[in-house]
Amino acid sequence: MRGNFQNSRHVTTPVVAALVVTRWMSSLLFGVEPADPLTFIGVAVLLAIVALAACYLPARRAMCVDPMVALRYE
Repeated sequence: MRGNFQNSRHVTTPVVAALVVTRWMSSLLFGVEPADPLTFIGVAVLLAIVALAACYLPARRAMCVDPMVALRYE
C-alpha cells in the first residue's frame, strides 16, 4: 500500500515538472510536440509499471521465506 502511494507521487512529480519546462524542451524535441499527451501518458504508465514491479518482486520473494528461518539466520 505504501509503495502505491510513493509510486503515484514519484510519477506525478516529474510529469508536472516536465509540463512546466515544455518551452525549454521544445528546442530539444524532434518530431514530438512538447506537451504531447500520448507521450506523457506513455511515460507515466511505463514508470508506474516499473515502480510497481520494483515493489512487488521483493515483497513476493520475502513472502516465500519462513519467518522462523529468517530470524534464526540473524
